[in-house]
Amino acid sequence: MEEVDLVALRERAAGIRVAVIGAGVAGLVAAREFAGLGFAVDVYEADERPGGAVRSGELAGVRLDFGAESFATRGGHVRKLIDELGIGGLVVDADPGTGGAWLAGLPGGKAAPLPKGGLLGIPASPFAPDVRRILGTGGALKAYLADTLKPVLTIGHAHSLGRLVRTRLGDDVADRLVAPITHGVYSADPDDIDPDAAAPGLGAAITKTGRLFSAVDYLQAERRGAAKAPGAAVQGISGGMGRLVDALVADAEAQGVSLRLSTPVMQLEREGDSWRVRAVAGHPDAADSGADAARARDADAPDAAEGGPRDDLGAAADAERGADAPAGPGETAAGAMGDAAPLYDAVFVATGEGAARRLLAPHVDGLDPEPAQRGPAVAVVTLVLDAPELDAAPRGTGVLTVPGSFRAKALTQASAKWAWVREAAGPGRHVVRVSFGAQGEPPATDGLSEADAAALALGEASAMLGVALPAERLVAARVERFDQSQPAAALGRRAAVDRARAAVAKAPAALGVAGAWVSGTGLAQVVPDAKAEAARLRHVALWAGEAADESAG
Repeated sequence: MEEVDLVALRERAAGIRVAVIGAGVAGLVAAREFAGLGFAVDVYEADERPGGAVRSGELAGVRLDFGAESFATRGGHVRKLIDELGIGGLVVDADPGTGGAWLAGLPGGKAAPLPKGGLLGIPASPFAPDVRRILGTGGALKAYLADTLKPVLTIGHAHSLGRLVRTRLGDDVADRLVAPITHGVYSADPDDIDPDAAAPGLGAAITKTGRLFSAVDYLQAERRGAAKAPGAAVQGISGGMGRLVDALVADAEAQGVSLRLSTPVMQLEREGDSWRVRAVAGHPDAADSGADAARARDADAPDAAEGGPRDDLGAAADAERGADAPAGPGETAAGAMGDAAPLYDAVFVATGEGAARRLLAPHVDGLDPEPAQRGPAVAVVTLVLDAPELDAAPRGTGVLTVPGSFRAKALTQASAKWAWVREAAGPGRHVVRVSFGAQGEPPATDGLSEADAAALALGEASAMLGVALPAERLVAARVERFDQSQPAAALGRRAAVDRARAAVAKAPAALGVAGAWVSGTGLAQVVPDAKAEAARLRHVALWAGEAADESAG
């Protein structure tokens, strides 16, 4: 293998200028990768603050997470990044003493602990006590007989998770166990979820065992030693996940990266092998721009399903803040920043899907300028409560709901889940996050004032927790709304995203794209994907000239 002259490589890199559009985690990670080799990097962000779905702030004197609150430990990618940034000492585990999450909205208004050890809500055995508590003994027997007496499944592929479960196990399993998980994790109905994408290996296990319950048991047996209560595969950061963003920004600035906040990018113009970025610095509407750009993937589903397909439930994932604000009054996109718009050798787009497509489509053959289907919207209402009755964590770390039983879909009692939140809040004071909205179901808080949204969330929290929480218990509230991309596990989504990314990679000039809409949601997906795409674009930018010469020759 030919040795690489690192000095020459860095000298070559020093002459390359890259624009990163979007300062969510994907964009900041990519900027770090580029700057680390010596590229000159400018990061453009439409919002007045970086971080995208990872957002922290102060409420009632306590610094809290308002978006992503944790990260999945699988793969070790996020923890490695945190350690590299020097904040590994702030990483914390969820409090093991509070138990798992609960399921509310069962027949008769009942609630029960969410069963452990399942897959997408499908249990390994319908006769496990925590499963029978939800299905009833008769319901458990009915599901078992349905799976056992039906013909053996010789081909494990199923087009729809909902159809698979209803056909093999019946409506009760689909509605009471699976639907709360898919609504909480994906903001989607199980009928719209591709089981191959959501649970890799399930199809092969079904083919091997012939039964759905047996297939789940087979998969769980492979990791029996790691079977834990939901939520065991996530960690957080003391003081909030916003500390990760702070560390990324500090690292970027130390490497000379220019971070341009409140500067939405309006248009990309190709000039030969270079790109001119048209942006509006200090645009007055920047904080409200890119309304359809994803901010969080399920920013507050509780840790109820964290043992399922997405282990970072409650860690939303990381969709980036939009960069597609409209031009200001009397101003055209092409005229933004005038002739002073800078030229770049490469552009890395790390916004939400809508913004990314509109910026890239004019330059990428076959890329649609709009998403085929708009993603779900989610509103997260964070409540600070003076409620000593929540000291005992009556519903563990949080609650998922049976769709249709509540106006809210999920709740996290952050002061039960995280010791640092509990200590910061103080004795008798608790932090509860209530999540609204799913695909085809706008958040119930839409159109409400912040006071009315807080009152609605308080009422839902009281019912979901089974504890009376009168209005005078409310100390402070914060409402955040997130527009999401379609979940990676949605039917047909993976193929559509793969086509989009392949089209971007074939663009005649150096372009890259990252973010939750292409990687899948959650920092455990976003971080390694952003690194890999940055590495690809870095290679293209470094060696584009040689590739062109070889092609010409």
